[in-house]
Parts: sequence; C-alpha cells; structure tokens
Amino acid sequence: MKNTVRVERAIKDITQQQLADAIGVSRNTINSIESGKYVPSTVLALKIARYFGKTTDSIFQLEEDD
Repeated sequence: MKNTVRVERAIKDITQQQLADAIGVSRNTINSIESGKYVPSTVLALKIARYFGKTTDSIFQLEEDD
C-alpha cells in the first residue's frame, strides 16, 4: 500500500510528532506508516484523512501486488 502522509505533512508543515499527537498515536506509528512498514487500521486511516481534510483513498492507495 502506498500513501501520501509524508507529502500531506509537508504541505501542512507539521512534524511526525505533531500528527501523532493530533490523532492519538506514537510518532513511531506515523514513521512506520510513511515508510510502508505498517498498514493502518481503517479507523486510523480515517483519522489521518480527516486530519488532512482528504478522503482516505486520496491518501492511501493499493498497489498492484496488494
């Protein structure tokens, strides 16, 4: 699964820690999502999308091998 969390953070000019605090997870969780090591739960993906004012499928996309 690909995601644009890092790009969205850059647009808002916030750190991983600021995003983590806003949605109630650890900075390590945000880092793992951005690096593709962790696929967020549906609830977490929805929280991230809501924070950025986007749809989940504009932030998270399945790759062909998913």
